[in-house]
Amino acid sequence: MYLIVGLGNPEEEYKNTRHNMGFDVINLLGKTHGIEINKKKFKGLYGTGIIEGEKVMLLKPQTYMNLSGDSLIEAMDYYDLEPEDLIIIYDDMDIEKGTIRVRKKGGPGSHNGMKSIVENLQTEEFIRIRIGIGKPETSEQWMDYVIKKIPKEEQEILKKGVEKAVQEIPEIIKGKYK
Repeated sequence: MYLIVGLGNPEEEYKNTRHNMGFDVINLLGKTHGIEINKKKFKGLYGTGIIEGEKVMLLKPQTYMNLSGDSLIEAMDYYDLEPEDLIIIYDDMDIEKGTIRVRKKGGPGSHNGMKSIVENLQTEEFIRIRIGIGKPETSEQWMDYVIKKIPKEEQEILKKGVEKAVQEIPEIIKGKYK
């Protein structure tokens, strides 16, 4: 079983923001594979289904970004999963808008959701898909940049990153990064 976790913030005000790219991927992945994300447990919203012949659980933590690991660890403990059973999806300012990067391990960088996950798992060895959102001109603008609504002129570019992530997940399940 794979636990596929998209990072974001739960409230309506964060919908259509750069920081919710992980939620956007989970929503599109669920739609693409006929998996409804409508159950509540593990401090999150989730749904289960099959992708590439493997059982998957799609999870959107509802804990706010900074506590994403609290939700993920509950689901992992319940299903007795290991870090190699995880795929984490989140936004990354250090990657060009609309592109993705997949890695098998690495530090959390400045991403608070990833810091929470690494802290809860006590490892940096798990697959993650980082979706490029670009960055603002100055570091003082970072917070507003990630939580403000995405301008219309950027929506299509960022949507391409979400679509690329959705296309990559079956490849990961088939073993592309083992």
